[in-house]
Amino acid sequence: MEVKIQRMNNEDVEQVFELEKIVHPNHHWSKNSFYNELSNNLAKYYKAEKENKKILAYAGCWHIIDEAHITTLAVHPDYRRLKLAQAILTELISDCYKNMIKYITLEVRESNVAAIGLYEKFLFESIGMRKNYYQDNGENAIIMFTQNIWYDKFKNNFNMLKQELKEIK
Repeated sequence: MEVKIQRMNNEDVEQVFELEKIVHPNHHWSKNSFYNELSNNLAKYYKAEKENKKILAYAGCWHIIDEAHITTLAVHPDYRRLKLAQAILTELISDCYKNMIKYITLEVRESNVAAIGLYEKFLFESIGMRKNYYQDNGENAIIMFTQNIWYDKFKNNFNMLKQELKEIK
């Protein structure tokens, strides 16, 4: 399956919003939230789409000085386990390198074992918990953080994961 990862733009919001409702049926972002994110100079959003322009995944983060905060990452349920999350996360991190970011952080649902595994694969570490973080069900969020992404350990791991993606295309 041929998938392209590109920057998101306003024309993508309708599709992304529909995917958001599928992935997060109980509590999802509004269209306006996506438009606001795309108009914010700190925000960097990407989409993964098939050749027919169907968006299968999206992710975004904020760049604040030398730190990035991943705000969202979602993959359509029918297209999970195809390394789309790894591919789009790789693009986000590549953008962090281009923008001289040093650290990346995020919150993830305590129950989202697949996402936690993905982030650990990229050497994110759990550094704490936000109690009752999620509004839909009061679930806790695990706070995850990278060490400096310019350190050899992170860079070598990142380059290995990036190479792994090239080999499966």
